[in-house]
Amino acid sequence: MRRRVKQSVPLRDRLLAFIHAMRERAELAPPGRERDALLKKVKKAETAMEVEQRVNSSGQQEPPE
Repeated sequence: MRRRVKQSVPLRDRLLAFIHAMRERAELAPPGRERDALLKKVKKAETAMEVEQRVNSSGQQEPPE
């Protein structure tokens, strides 16, 4: 059975910290694969934050087009 860990920091805050750290690393990285990979991680984290926000919102919302 899996142990469940109670997170002390909300997901939104953890995602924001991750996005900030990855953007800083991407700014310092030279153009190339590493920088592209970091920016891809930022985009995925931003998408995860949007999904988390919709899931936790009080009303139903249509996704933006």
